Amino acid sequence: MDKKMTSGEIAKKTGVSQKAIRLYDEKGLLKPTDYTEGNYRLYDKEALSVLEKIIALKQIGFSLEEIHQNLSEDSEVDITETLNRQLNILIGKRYEIEKAIASINSVLVRESEPDWDSVADIVKMMQIDQEADKYHYNALKHHASPEDWYVMIYKNLDLRADARVLDLGCGYAKLWRNNWKTIPENVHIDCYDLHGSWADDFEKYLTENKDTLAEGTFIDLYFEDVEEQETWESIEKREPYDFVVAHYLTGFLKDCELFLARVGDALAPGGMFSVNVSGASREHAFWQETFTKLQLKTDFMKESEAKSRKRLEGFLTILEKYFTKVENTIIDNGMRYEDADELFARLLARYPENKKYLTDKEKVIKEYFVKEIEAQGAIVVPTSSDFQHCFK
Repeated sequence: MDKKMTSGEIAKKTGVSQKAIRLYDEKGLLKPTDYTEGNYRLYDKEALSVLEKIIALKQIGFSLEEIHQNLSEDSEVDITETLNRQLNILIGKRYEIEKAIASINSVLVRESEPDWDSVADIVKMMQIDQEADKYHYNALKHHASPEDWYVMIYKNLDLRADARVLDLGCGYAKLWRNNWKTIPENVHIDCYDLHGSWADDFEKYLTENKDTLAEGTFIDLYFEDVEEQETWESIEKREPYDFVVAHYLTGFLKDCELFLARVGDALAPGGMFSVNVSGASREHAFWQETFTKLQLKTDFMKESEAKSRKRLEGFLTILEKYFTKVENTIIDNGMRYEDADELFARLLARYPENKKYLTDKEKVIKEYFVKEIEAQGAIVVPTSSDFQHCFK
């Protein structure tokens, strides 16, 4: 092995192409050990080891930029930490692939001869539901309150007997499922969503459980698009509603203001519209306090909090155009973490635009998490959600 190898020889030995060898040279990953008189690249035993490492890292999903970083840091890199980080990235990619597979299967099952409009509608609804499902799974797993989240939201509505309710974008309908036995008597609930969403499952649930609702209470489910004019024309033919609910929906609307105006028209005098948009959660203060203890920068957290507050204020301004009174109500909650990796994932999800800085400081942050979890048994992240109650 003392003999130096040409690019062709080292390529043959490792099973890669000479074109790849040249690319690794251009990217600064694998520099030749020497050159022949004819200016051909030559490589020694150490270069072969580097190439084998490049191939291994590439095989487990590292980009060329990430490989370059690992090669330059080399002895300073914690291999276990690097592999764990890459494993989490690959699991995330697998989840995205599984979502795409589920979306395609959903189209093929529901549409015998699909057109691109129906494909787009179904995939959109699948994506909305999958994101909501992923969020709810994590929330359920780490929920620190003894009371179910959707029970908390339901109580916040203060629904009364004999009320007419319109639920726009009901989805899986946890608001109703999780409070089934406490829905008052003589309540009429009209739910709207599209086929291809979790509302398909709610339709089955309704069929199986409708007879167990309180006396005089019933729920109708309509598979219609809440952004279509025809849908609102049919809604307007009915009596106005005492309550209108549109939770976790506004971020997916193409024309949010038009939607809010239509809701205002469907609401009875004195009725209440419950909607929500992300506000300045208590979680920002928690992370700022944590990072101050660790002597890490918090400016991006303050900027994110300011953006959230500005978004909420802008949304409240629009609501005030269509409703006589708008109250911002806050439901407090907490997320309990007993694993440092899961808590760090929460941190990344909260500040995704600062992923590089956070991953650079990952070791310090996780060490703090581990110590706190060992001392307290868990770390509870205080959270809060803003709900807007709008009155006509």
